[in-house]
Formats: sequence, structure tokens, C-alpha cells
Amino acid sequence: MDRAERAEGRGRVRRCVATGESLPEDRLIRFVADPDGLLHPDVGARAPGRGVWVTASREAVQLAARKGGFARGLKQAVQAPADLADHTEAALERRLLELLGIARRAGQVIAGFDQVSAFLRARRPGWRVEALDGSADGRGKLDGLSRAWPGLPLCAQLSGAQLGMALGRDHVIHALLPEGALAQRWGAEAVRLAGFRPLVPDGWAI
Repeated sequence: MDRAERAEGRGRVRRCVATGESLPEDRLIRFVADPDGLLHPDVGARAPGRGVWVTASREAVQLAARKGGFARGLKQAVQAPADLADHTEAALERRLLELLGIARRAGQVIAGFDQVSAFLRARRPGWRVEALDGSADGRGKLDGLSRAWPGLPLCAQLSGAQLGMALGRDHVIHALLPEGALAQRWGAEAVRLAGFRPLVPDGWAI
């Protein structure tokens, strides 16, 4: 989580019903219950009614379910599906892809090895993105260019097919987001997802 910890939380502070810790909203996930008491992740924090907040990690979601944190916070009987953490991870993944599509439509994504290489030689991006299933060769060359920008955050949580779908292509292996508000917003979502899957797979040489 070293790279994740570099991104500081922003926004209003909420209390996690699993750990009791108070954190900015973008370090947490909101949960709501439907009329039948079934819990759902509200990753966009837009659903009406009472909600509770849980630290953005698989362990915290499982702890809240095991220790009754959801029921106490919502002040009602609730049903926490056994795979609630998996549903939450999938919802965070969808949100990350949606935001990548928004960034593309705003002209705030650079994709392709040559384009990413040229950008890295010229200036520091906000986030660098690598496909989870990309080859080590091309990634290694971009790793070398990235060393000119110490602390540059790297996300490798999505496949090349997923990146391609979000960016309107068949397949994307290398991409980046220039510095700015969209990169910060997208990066905050990548950091939340990092509570469920690593930002970068173990064993990658960075």
C-alpha cells in the first residue's frame, strides 16, 4: 500500500463503523440497506436515506459484517451477503472504469506506448496506468522513464481489455492521466480499490 498511502484523503470526515476511526470520505465506502434490509455498497455516496461508512478495505467490510457494525450504524436489522466484499470490489472497479471514460471524453488520457513515452520525457503526469496483463518488456521501458519523476503513482488494477473498453479501443496496455482534478479524482478511486486488490501486483519491478 505504499503508493496508495501517498495519496492523501480529502473531503468530509466520517466514522468507520468497523474500526471506529474517523477518515475523509474518499478513504471510506458508504453502505445502504434496501427495504428488505439487504446491504449494498453505495460507492458514489448518492443513494437516498441513512447510510453508514466503512474504511475502504476488504478486511474492514468483513469486520463490520462480523461484528454487527452495519446494523448498529443503520439502526435496523440487516442482511450482509457473504460476498459483500466482492460486490464492493466490483462496484469500485466499475466506478474506476467510468471515471476513466469521463477522463477520455475530457481529453485527459494519453494512451499507447509511444504517446506515453513522449509525455514522460516532457513532463510529469498525475497517474501512470499499466494493464495488469501487459508484458514486462514495454512496462520496463516506461519504468525507466518514470524514474525521472520520483513518487509518480502507478495503477495496474485493470486488464488491457478493460482499459480498452473504457478508452474506446480494443486493447490498451499503457496509459496516463495528466496532472489535474480528473487525475486526482481517478487516483482517489484507485486508492479505494487498493483496499481490495493491490495497486501494483507483487513481484513487479518498479
